[in-house]
Order: sequence, then structure tokens, then C-alpha cells
Amino acid sequence: MCDRIERLRSTFDQHGLEAMLVTNPINMRYLCGFTGDVGLLLISDEDAVLAVDPRYTEQAKREVGSARVVETREAWADALAALAVDCGLRAVGVESDYVTVDQWNTWRDRLGSATELVPVCGLVARLRTVKSPAEIDRLTAAVALTDEALAAARDWLRPGVTEAEVAWFIEVYIRTHGGEAMAFDPVVGAGPNGAMAHARPGPRPLAPGEPVVIDIGARVDGYCGDLTRTLCLGAPDERFREIYDIVLAAQKAAEAGIRPGMTGKEADALARDVITSAGFGEAFGHGLGHGVGLAIHEDPRLSSRSADILEPGNVVTIEPGIYVEGWGGVRIEDVVMLTESGIEILTRSVKDPYLCA
Repeated sequence: MCDRIERLRSTFDQHGLEAMLVTNPINMRYLCGFTGDVGLLLISDEDAVLAVDPRYTEQAKREVGSARVVETREAWADALAALAVDCGLRAVGVESDYVTVDQWNTWRDRLGSATELVPVCGLVARLRTVKSPAEIDRLTAAVALTDEALAAARDWLRPGVTEAEVAWFIEVYIRTHGGEAMAFDPVVGAGPNGAMAHARPGPRPLAPGEPVVIDIGARVDGYCGDLTRTLCLGAPDERFREIYDIVLAAQKAAEAGIRPGMTGKEADALARDVITSAGFGEAFGHGLGHGVGLAIHEDPRLSSRSADILEPGNVVTIEPGIYVEGWGGVRIEDVVMLTESGIEILTRSVKDPYLCA
């Protein structure tokens, strides 16, 4: 963890900072290992201090080795002021993309004129985009468990089970086979519900011949898996075959063509051009993918508006889709790692959509 803190410190000068206050729990975990929900991590050139309330003192002492842990029973604004005074800080960066306006105003009023709060957006998030070998191992484990859960669901699925039952089967499998949690609430959209990219599982039963979009992810040691497959129980109609083949071709084009140095927009275009050429451009309404790590959605972003530059060590999703109101949808998603020359696909789930009814 110390090297991550040093990388953060190396950015201070360009932002005019003497220190950085980190309050986003994901960023605190990344920098010092603390997995609690609430705390103040103040990193200066000379020190790194994690302030926690009594609920988390013992936990923090067990988890954190790269920052000294202090317990506070004060209001957070008072705790911050005490830390700033102790360190003699005059300019402290604050995660403006996470802190609320109310928190900002409270902290500013408590600090007064002695310490300036400097809004900083995405500073730690940018450090998280390139994964270390240890992070790759954890991501690979999360992806593998996600693959395993879907394989179990494929063997279990049958007409008549509901979307909610499918979601629960997968969640139970993940939690009883080494997953600490779901990376996000499962998406299960059967038939017309699959036209909603983030369909919430409900009471609708699965019917033969219709598309079923399943988007799931296991969380292992803090890191997230992410997988989407679209399945069909029994004989599909010609529309399903047509749309599925287009989406699969779009994904293959992206996975074959993505290279370090590309922008997120250029990567997105590899798949989007295939779908647009087939006449379904308007039916692909989201970006091609996103970074994944301690959070399910991270930088870099792969979309038609993204200027993010891809580089080795990025781990991203590749998930083109087509959604047709009143009929359903098709999305196919893999997790891939950028290498020096292209990508390595971490996902292993088969892409044969057809299941016996």
C-alpha cells in the first residue's frame, strides 16, 4: 500500500496541495487497506493518518499498515480540523466528486481561514486504472467465480422459473462458493424485459424461445467480476438469431482490434460500427465498456464520448448490446486486460446461447 500512497503524493505539486483528504471508502481501501464504510484518510508529504470512530478502531488496526490509525469521538469536521492543525496544513485536496455540498461547507466553516480546501476530482481513481499483478490475481478470481456461477445457472434454468428465482440462484451460488458478495444487483431480463439494459429481476417467468439477458458479478477479496450472456430456452426465432450474431460479431471486432494507445472512443467505434452497419445503431444506447476493479464501474471508459487513453494493465469490460422495445435485448460481455500488444480475455464463459427447454 505504501507505493500507492507515494504515487498519490507525487501528484501534489501539480495540484498545489500539501495533503489529500480521502473519504471515498473504495479509495481508502485502495490506499491503506481499510475496508470500513466511514473514516478520514489524510495523506501529507510527511504523514498518513486514518481517523476512525470507535466502531472501526480494532478493524482498522488489523487492516492498515501504511497509515497510523487514530480513534476519534468528535464530529468529523472537528476531527478533520484537529488533523489539519496537527500537520500544519494550509491546502488540502478534497474528493469533490464524492463529498456533498453540505460536508464541504461544514468542513470549510470548521477549518476557517487557516486551511484551504481544494476541490480535486478523480485523483485516486486515475491511480486505480492500471492494475498491479496482485490486483489482476484478485480480478481473475472474481471473474472465474462469476463464470462458474453462470455455468451452474445454465444447467439449472428451465421454462417457468422467474427472473427473481434466477437472480437468487446465482447469488446463493456465489455466496456459498467463495464470493464475499455480489459485485452489483443481478440483472435478469426475460423476453421484452431484456430491452431494459439494467432490468430488475421480477416475477416474470422464463418462456421458451425468448431471449434472457443475465448480467452478474461476484466480488472476491474486494474485486469485482462482470459478465453478461444472453440465453434462449428452446428454439429461437429468426430475429434472435440475427440480432445475436450481430452483437457477437461486434464484440469479436472490438476484442480483436483494441490496443494500448487507443482512446475509449476509438475502442467503442470498433463494435459500434458493426452494429450501425447492420441497421441497429440506435438500438445500442450505452458505451462499449468500462474499467472494473474495486468498483464495478471505474475508469477508463469505452464510449463514443470517451477521451480516456487505454494502457497496459487496464482491466475493462467489452459489452455491446442491441435492445428492441417490445421484443427484448441481446448483450454479450467479457472482462479483458490490456497487454502491451492487445488484450487478454479473462472471461471463460461459453457464448453458445441455446439451452434445451
